[in-house]
Amino acid sequence: MKNLFFIPFLFLVTIASAQVQTGKASFYADKFDGHPTASGEKYRHNKLTGAHKSLPFGTKVKVTNLANNESVEVIINDRGPYVDGRIIDVSKSAAEKLGFINQGLADVKLEVVDPGDGKASDPGRPIEHVAVDENEFYEFEISRLKPKGYGIQIGTYQELVNLMRLADNLKSSYKKDVTVQVKVINGIKYYGLILGKFPSRPKAEQFREELKKKFPDAFIVEFNRL
Repeated sequence: MKNLFFIPFLFLVTIASAQVQTGKASFYADKFDGHPTASGEKYRHNKLTGAHKSLPFGTKVKVTNLANNESVEVIINDRGPYVDGRIIDVSKSAAEKLGFINQGLADVKLEVVDPGDGKASDPGRPIEHVAVDENEFYEFEISRLKPKGYGIQIGTYQELVNLMRLADNLKSSYKKDVTVQVKVINGIKYYGLILGKFPSRPKAEQFREELKKKFPDAFIVEFNRL
């Protein structure tokens, strides 16, 4: 039996750690090449990827080496590093672009440039012992709705904190209302993230085309049929 309700994210004001961080970066040793990451993808030293303790998989971040001002954009697909003071592990090729292969560590600034879709390649793979660098504070109002019209469903998630981060990024980037559909299936909660409210399907389709490059799996939903 499904229990559905909607939560409008009216205010997602403050996120203390998800947008910009500074700290030390390290890089993967060669021995990890071909090993599976926490997302289920295999680590490849020639791809621009990284590990972060809490950012959703698929997030694109810009990493800047504060010593030489070199930057590179990497996709988060793994968890870590679990060493005090380190905020990201990057692939060897990313470390080469940042110019700290010989040093082993670098002081870096990390900026979220694209929240991605928040999905892992293997959504059934559990993630354990995930730490958060700093406290995060969210302020928002919650009320049940019976929305009308159409929206664009970005994806379905189980981790509420990742959904909040993505919702905040989407709301800021696209200036659209964010609605969350909560489904309880066999005792497990799933959160559907829906962006925008449109009076007609053609309007929704126009916006979906805008989203297609970043969210190719996004699809149109009609609120009164959910």
